[in-house]
Amino acid sequence: MARPRESSKLRLISAYEPRTAAGGVTPWVFYPALVLIAGISVLTIAYPDEAGEVLSTIQNGIVGTFGWYYVLIVALFVVVSIWLGVSRFGGITLGKDNEGAEFSLKAWFAMLFAAGMGIGLVFFGAAEPLMHYDSPKPGIELGEAADDRGFGAEGIGSAGADLADDAMAQTFVHWGVHAWAIYVVVGLSLAYAIHRKGRPVSIRWALEPLLGARRVRGWLGDVIDVVAILGTLFGVATSLGIGVQQIGSGLVSMGVIGEAGDGVLVLLIAIITAIATISVVTGVHRGIRWLSNVNLVLAAVFVVFIAIVGPTLFFFREFVQSLGVYVQNVLPFTFETTTYMGQAGQDWQSSWTVFYWGWWMSWAPFVGIFIARISRGRTIREFVAGVLVVPTLVTFVWFTVLGGSSLYQHLFGEGGLVNRESDDPFERVVPENALFNMLEGLPWSGILMLIAVVMVTIFFITSSDSGSLVVDMLASGGDTEPPTWSRVLFCVLEGVVAASLLLAGGLEALRTGAITTALPFSVVILLMLAATYRSLRAEHLVLRAASRRKEREELERHVSRQMTSESSGSPG
Repeated sequence: MARPRESSKLRLISAYEPRTAAGGVTPWVFYPALVLIAGISVLTIAYPDEAGEVLSTIQNGIVGTFGWYYVLIVALFVVVSIWLGVSRFGGITLGKDNEGAEFSLKAWFAMLFAAGMGIGLVFFGAAEPLMHYDSPKPGIELGEAADDRGFGAEGIGSAGADLADDAMAQTFVHWGVHAWAIYVVVGLSLAYAIHRKGRPVSIRWALEPLLGARRVRGWLGDVIDVVAILGTLFGVATSLGIGVQQIGSGLVSMGVIGEAGDGVLVLLIAIITAIATISVVTGVHRGIRWLSNVNLVLAAVFVVFIAIVGPTLFFFREFVQSLGVYVQNVLPFTFETTTYMGQAGQDWQSSWTVFYWGWWMSWAPFVGIFIARISRGRTIREFVAGVLVVPTLVTFVWFTVLGGSSLYQHLFGEGGLVNRESDDPFERVVPENALFNMLEGLPWSGILMLIAVVMVTIFFITSSDSGSLVVDMLASGGDTEPPTWSRVLFCVLEGVVAASLLLAGGLEALRTGAITTALPFSVVILLMLAATYRSLRAEHLVLRAASRRKEREELERHVSRQMTSESSGSPG
């Protein structure tokens, strides 16, 4: 007797079901990722000095060999993101046809605003513009701006003014459209696959139009998800590492502890990771959502208060002027590789642009999945405009206020924010200390420092919580409700990786972790871009054919009615 054939619908559903084991995880994704993460962490903790040397060698090799590649592909992502928004694909809905948006425009903007906030903004907010001013990229002449301080109320001179403008513009490049263009590419690919095609929440399924369902379900799809897990976990660990450094600095500034050594930082990681684990166990709605809302309020109060008690009019003028300089210089800054600056140029790239591009690409699965999940029902044009504009404006305002406060105090105030006894840019302006040094020059500095420490702590918790959720979804075949036990495990591993990188070399090791794990995932992002374009192009051709068929049918009906009317009106 012939075996009955399954319906095509049943075969389609089974093709997209996650291949999970009894524990709820995908074995060939979960266990390889676990072994790699645990192995790297154990070796780094056991041999921190040797690991530091290896990480330094890796960083120099990647920046020297692939720095140009990082710069080029991020420029590509910016161009493609803008093109997608204005292209013929812009009207396609990230969901079923005529499906309304899941969230109101106000709620969606609020969540994009939340996505734009994070540990990095607090860590670099007051530091980066001042660091670019004090130690600009190789090739820029310091001139009169090399004085200990500025020139008081009379201004800082043309060289100093140009340097300050370039410092803010360079910061805007690192944190603005370029970062969010990466998230547009990844988030759009995921949103299209998840909401329009009904695929699981997993990186691999965004590549289905390019690789085919069989390869996506096979070993190649497993490798893609493992790479995404490694990139996400090391990207989150980088944020946790710099976050705990700033928490330690804040506790020192407030007099709670005398010194934030490695032992103190590891203890802080352990304590805050334990709190994050409790947040994981309580569930996403009760834990992370409440903490995220609290932190958004704190961040808004924090930046508004500084804007009011600080040089308010200076901030307004600075924002407008810096925005203009950014627009003028965004193209040359985008393609800057410091080619003729030798080792000094390479060191600058690894500390700044290449580090940031690597960090953003490492975070891309995390942020991409988040913005994909909240964007159901949006058109591609709405998605691109919202994701590029809202978080970018948030970061520009943040750096204008915090970075502007540092520059103002350094140039026109009491100074004291730069250590003139060192030649190392990261010792002249220590990033984790810069915020608290700046706050000391403002009213209510003690309360502001406490708010800053609380903000970073909550960002640590929410990043660890959300990061473990994304990693666990990838490890469980795209299950949006992955097992709690594996989420707890990944939450702990994020803390372990952050601690191991800190022990292996502090901020430099954290930068290396982000730069290194981004390299393989950058290839995945390029494949996602190609796959999404192929799918969008195919859908557009189908939609255009359907539109032409509809127009032809309308024309035929019109002609038929016209002929019928003429026939009935003719003399019999």
